[in-house]
Amino acid sequence: MTLFGIGFLSPWLLLGLLALPILWIILRAVPPAPIRRMFPAVVLLLGLKDDDQVTDRTPWWLLLLRILAVAAVILGLAGPILNPREAGERGSGPLLIAMDASWASAGDWAAQQEALEALLLEAQRDGRTVAMLRVSDPEPLQFQAAETWRSRLPGLAPEPWLPGQDLYAEAEAALDDGAFDTLWLSDGLAHDGRADFLAALESRGAVRVVQSARPLVVMAPPGFADGAIELTLWRVETAGSYAAHIAAHGRDPSGNAAVLARAGAEFADGAAEAQVSLSLPAELRGRITHFEVEGQRSAGAVALSDDSLRRREVALIAGRDDREGLELLSPLHYLEKALEPNADLLQGALGDILPANPDVVVLADVATLAPAEEEALLAWVEKGGLLLRFAGPRLAASDVSRAEEDALMPVRLRAGGRTVGGAMSWGEPKALAPFAEDSPFAGLPVPEDVRVSAQVMAQPDPVLADRVIAQLADGTPLVTRKRIDQGQVVLVHVTANAEWSTLPLSGLFVQMLDRLAVSSSATTPDAESLEGTTWEPLQVMDAFGALEDAGTRPGVDWPELVAARLGPDLLPGLYQSEDRRLARNVITAETELAAASWPARIPVEGLSRPRETPLAGLLLSLALALLAVDVVASLALAGRLTGGMRTAAVVLLALGASPPPAAAQSTDDFALAVTSEVVLGHVLTGDPQLDQMAYEGLTGLSETLFFRTSVEPAEPIGVDLETDELAFFPFLYWPVAADQPIPSDEAYAKLNEYLRSGGMILFDTRDADIAGFGAASPNGQRLQRLAQPLDIPPLEPVPEDHVLTRTFYLLQDFPGRHVGRDVWVEAAPPDAERIEGMPFRNLNDGVTPVVIGGNDWAAAWAMDESGNPIYPVGRGYSGERQRELAYRFGVNLIMHVLTGNYKSDQVHVPALLDRLGQ
Repeated sequence: MTLFGIGFLSPWLLLGLLALPILWIILRAVPPAPIRRMFPAVVLLLGLKDDDQVTDRTPWWLLLLRILAVAAVILGLAGPILNPREAGERGSGPLLIAMDASWASAGDWAAQQEALEALLLEAQRDGRTVAMLRVSDPEPLQFQAAETWRSRLPGLAPEPWLPGQDLYAEAEAALDDGAFDTLWLSDGLAHDGRADFLAALESRGAVRVVQSARPLVVMAPPGFADGAIELTLWRVETAGSYAAHIAAHGRDPSGNAAVLARAGAEFADGAAEAQVSLSLPAELRGRITHFEVEGQRSAGAVALSDDSLRRREVALIAGRDDREGLELLSPLHYLEKALEPNADLLQGALGDILPANPDVVVLADVATLAPAEEEALLAWVEKGGLLLRFAGPRLAASDVSRAEEDALMPVRLRAGGRTVGGAMSWGEPKALAPFAEDSPFAGLPVPEDVRVSAQVMAQPDPVLADRVIAQLADGTPLVTRKRIDQGQVVLVHVTANAEWSTLPLSGLFVQMLDRLAVSSSATTPDAESLEGTTWEPLQVMDAFGALEDAGTRPGVDWPELVAARLGPDLLPGLYQSEDRRLARNVITAETELAAASWPARIPVEGLSRPRETPLAGLLLSLALALLAVDVVASLALAGRLTGGMRTAAVVLLALGASPPPAAAQSTDDFALAVTSEVVLGHVLTGDPQLDQMAYEGLTGLSETLFFRTSVEPAEPIGVDLETDELAFFPFLYWPVAADQPIPSDEAYAKLNEYLRSGGMILFDTRDADIAGFGAASPNGQRLQRLAQPLDIPPLEPVPEDHVLTRTFYLLQDFPGRHVGRDVWVEAAPPDAERIEGMPFRNLNDGVTPVVIGGNDWAAAWAMDESGNPIYPVGRGYSGERQRELAYRFGVNLIMHVLTGNYKSDQVHVPALLDRLGQ
C-alpha cells in the first residue's frame, strides 16, 4: 500500500493508529476526587508546606509526546519505504534478470550494479526467486533466492564483445519452459537475433527493459595518411553537439606509462562521425600503445596501435649509382616504390646510417664491404637488426661467400650465377613454387605471371634446406635466411629490379617485404595475406578497455584473427607473429552500430530512478528518542531530577539527541580499522590515478612486510588531511603532483602535531628520472610549497651510517622506479661522533619525521591481487634487482618507523660487524 508517496510492507499494522485516540483518553483519566471529612487533628498540619508536588493530570504536551512515540513505533513496524515501486511494476513469481553484458555496458556498469542491487532487494522483500542470464556468455538458468544473487554481484562483469545471433540463440536455448517475468538490462545497441529472443521471453511472462541514456562514443582503428595519424570517432545518438577528448597512451623515454598526446573532436548536431588528424614525430608515434576516448571507459572507446603506426626506418644502399634517365633500371627504384607508403627511407653511406640504428638495412647488389663496415654491420645485426640483401651482377661476379660462408650471408654461393630462358641458356624462365608451411610467406598466393630468368645459386650444404624460405618450381632456392643472435640476414637470389625477374613488378613483392617486417602495412591485412600464419596473443583487453597480459592463451590461426567474430576464443588485444604485431580492436572499419529500437508494447526505463529508501530504522530511532525525552520529563514533573538522577537524565537526552547510528558507527569503524592492526596510509591528492597507484604501492609493501617480517599490516587506507585523524597512522606516503591542492591551515596544524608526536611522512616527487633535488621540476616546486608551513627539522642526504641502512637489510642505495637521486632525512646532531669500536655514530633515538625523495617508490612496490608487479621497473635482470632493492628500502623504512634507532644499540654491533665483513 502507498500513502503520500511512501509504501508500506505491512500496511495492516497501520490499524494500530486507530487506537491512539483511546490511548489519549486512557492517559488523561484521573482517579475520582477524594471525599472531604473534617478531622480535628488535621489542624496540627495547617501551615506546613510540601515541596514535592505531583500533578493530578498529565500535561497535554507530555501526552502528545507519548502519542507521537507510539505512532512512530507503529509506522516503523509497518515497513515504510520512500519512492517505492508500484505493485503492478514489481509483479510476482519468478524473475529473470537478462543482461546484454557487453563492452557497450561497461561505461555504466557501476550504475547497473546499483540497479541490480535495488532490484534484488525488491525481489527479496517480495519473496521472489531470481535467475540471471548474461547474453554475452549464456548459461543454464538457476532460480535461487535473491539474497544469494546479491552476494554474487561483485563477480559479475561485462565481456569485451557484442552478443550476436549465435549468442542470442544460445540464450534462448537456456530458457526454462516455466513462466517468469523478465527484466532486461540492455546495452543500448541493436543486435541481430534480439527479436527472436524477445519473443521467447514474452511467451513466458512480462518483459521490462532498463537502458542507460549515457551517450556512447567509439573509436575506429587508427590510420596513417599524409604523415599524420587519422582517428575516426562514431556515436550512436546524434542529437545535439558533443565534444570528445582523445588521449594517446604509450611509454615515455624511461619506459613509464604516460599520456603522450591529446586531441579534441567535435560532433556537430546530427553528425554521427567526427575525425581528428594528429601529427606526431616518428619517434613519439612509435611509442604509442593505444588511443582512448576519455570518459567512456569501454573497450569500444579504445583503439590499440600496432605496426600500422610504427613506420620502420629502412636504409637503402645500392652497389652501383643510378643512371640518369634510367630510373627503372635503378637497383632501388622498385624498393622505394614498395616501401615509401609504409616506411621511412634512409639513404647514404653505411657508416653514416648505422649510428642512427635503423630497423632494416637493404643492400641491393652490394658485394664487398670494408672490414670496418662489415664489423659494424655484424654487430648491428646481432643486436636485433634485419639485413636484407638482393643479388645482382656484382654479387654474382664476386668471390663473396664462395669457399667459406660469409658472416653476413645466409648460404655459400656458386660462382657465376644461373641464367634461364635466354639464347645461351637451358629451358624457359622458372615460376615460383608454393610457399612451405614453415615459411614466413606461407599462405601467400603465387601469381602465375611471376618468372625468374636469372639468379645466384646456393651451394648444396647440409644447412641449406633449413635456411630456404622460398624456392622456384624446380626446387632451387629463391630466398634464404640465417639468424644471427637476435637478428637475421635474408638473401633474395634475384635483383631488386626487373633485370632478373618479374617479381618486383608484382604485388607479391610488397607482400613478401611485409612478411619480412621490412615495411608495416597502414591498413589491417585481409585473411588472404595472413594465410598460413599463427598469431600469439601478447595482451588482451577486457570490456572496460584495460589491457592485461595474455598469459598462456593459445595462438590464433590466420583466418580467425581478422575474420572471426570476437568471443571467448578470440579476445580483442595485441597479437604477434614473427616480428610483426597486429591489433584486433573491438571496433573495426566495417563495424556498424545502431541504437536499440524496442516495440511500443515493451516498457523502457532508465537507470537513474529514485532509489527506494527504507524509513523503518529512522522512525524507530525517533520513537526511542521521544521515549527518552518522556522519561526525563516524567522525572522532572515528579521532582526526582536531582543529583545523580540529573546526570543520568542528561546522558539519556544526549543519547536520544545523538546522530543516527550509522554515522557514529562509521567513525568508530574507521578508528577500529586503523588501530586494531598496523595500517599504512597514503595522502589523498585528488588525482584518482595517482591515489590508486599509491594504494597499490602500499598494498605491495604490506604484502612484502607480511611475508618477510613479523609485521602483518592490514589493507592500506587513503587519508584525507582535512577530515581524518592522523594520529592512528605510524607512516604516511605522500606522492606529490604538480597540480596538487594546498591543505588548509587546520590540516597543517594536524600535520605538525603528527610530525612532533612521532609520525613519519615519505614525500615522493616521483621525478628522479628528469630532475635533481630541488625546484628543478614542477613536482619539486609543488613540494616546496606544500612543505613550507610544516615544522620540518634540518635535512641531509642519508649518511652511510644512518639507521635506515640497516634496520632490516644492509643497504646503501634506495631506488624505486627511478634511480639516481638523493634521499633526504633529518640531519644528525652536530655533536654526533663515532664511538670507537662501533661502525656508526651515536645518533639520537628518535625517528626522522620526514623522508624526501623522488624515486617513485609506490610504482616499484605496486602489486595486483595476485602479487604480480603492476608497473615496469628497468629492464631484464637489472630491473628486477632494482625492484628488489626498492622492496628492501620499504621494509627498512617501516621497521625504522616501528622500532626507531633500535639497530644503533651496542648489542647489535657484533652481528652488524660480521655482516659488514669487518
